[in-house]
Amino acid sequence: MTAQPSPADAPPEPIIADEQIQLVDPRNRPCGSAPRAAMRRFRFWHRATYIVVRNARGELCVQRRTLTKEVFPGGLDLAAGGVVGAGEAVHVAARRELAEELGIRGVPLRHALEFVHAERGNHIFGSVFLVEHDGPLTLQADEVADAFWLAPDDALALEDITPDTRQAVEALRAAGELGAPLEAGS
Repeated sequence: MTAQPSPADAPPEPIIADEQIQLVDPRNRPCGSAPRAAMRRFRFWHRATYIVVRNARGELCVQRRTLTKEVFPGGLDLAAGGVVGAGEAVHVAARRELAEELGIRGVPLRHALEFVHAERGNHIFGSVFLVEHDGPLTLQADEVADAFWLAPDDALALEDITPDTRQAVEALRAAGELGAPLEAGS
């Protein structure tokens, strides 16, 4: 006889936001929208933003995802960000996500690169932005459990990094972007 986990031991149920997501075709052309749950279920192509936050020492802000995140609960993110809403411009989504997740507002974002992430049922056209921030962080309680700063190589050496944010930061490193000074952008 095996013991059944008590409700206190069971992992929390994931929270799937009720929002319309911008869908794109395999060439990144807009082709409609769908609720987030349908986008996940049917593995539709979509856009997402990745905002890599660095401090003046060049360290990256690493976020621990809450256990209620729908994808990779409890994992580590090397970037703030998320899916782009229906009809939303990518740079607007990046600013929104940065403010929501980390409470960072009014700082220049610099677009760094684009990449495609297609694994584990995710089909994402990612837009990567860089921002420098040394001020306080205000974590979004339902999405971000903790945040801390690490040198890029130390951050990439961590276990449990979400594969898409790992890919984004590895692409930045390969492009020589992690050592470049940030300049005002969008």
